[in-house]
Amino acid sequence: MEIFVDSANIDEIKTWIGYGVIDGVTTNPSILLKDGVFEMENGIRAIAECIGNRPLSVEVTTDELEEMHAQAVEFTSWAENIVVKIPVINQFGQPSLGVIHRLREEGVKVNVTGILSFNQLVLAAQAGGTYLSVFAGRVSDEGNDASTVIKRSVKFTERWNLGKVLVGSIRGTADIQSAIVAGAHIITIPPEFLLKMVDHKYTRETIREFIDNAKKAVLDMSEAPESIERIETGKEMAK
Repeated sequence: MEIFVDSANIDEIKTWIGYGVIDGVTTNPSILLKDGVFEMENGIRAIAECIGNRPLSVEVTTDELEEMHAQAVEFTSWAENIVVKIPVINQFGQPSLGVIHRLREEGVKVNVTGILSFNQLVLAAQAGGTYLSVFAGRVSDEGNDASTVIKRSVKFTERWNLGKVLVGSIRGTADIQSAIVAGAHIITIPPEFLLKMVDHKYTRETIREFIDNAKKAVLDMSEAPESIERIETGKEMAK
């Protein structure tokens, strides 16, 4: 399993890379704006450089199919590790499968986004998606079982060697656990949930107890030779 961080904050990204747990980055214009990036190309180039050869998914900003392709070509000119996020279908009901297939034929890696059903994933995989992004939180919002969609998707892609199942739309650490158990190939996680994964109130209390006990033990050890010397001296005087 791989973990991507869903962010555009370079300091946060570097921190989690330094921890050795991050295999890639996903972002979109809303995340870029939230994280203080006001010029898209320069911001994306900076992120791409700081993560080395790890993949960076960048989302198109149009519903028009030809413009999707044009943007994808432009984005991939910014850095070699850029993957283009293309929606499985646009808001007008036009499938983006032709764009995905065309880009795949041109050697562009595509992260197919907005997948909410197994049927969508099958077609996105057939069209040539490198990453197949199941939006777990939104699947659950519709009253469906995200774990079931993920399990079926993983089984299908592994059976036919068609892309990797990437789980996004994470609403909490429970979503992350469910995706892991369901066998997701990749989970993209906002930094705040990564921190929640590693933190635990009782772990902090336990470590605090360990440190307090260790300090006391070290103090006792430092005083022990003087105590032993006094005992030995007393023995000599009693002879």
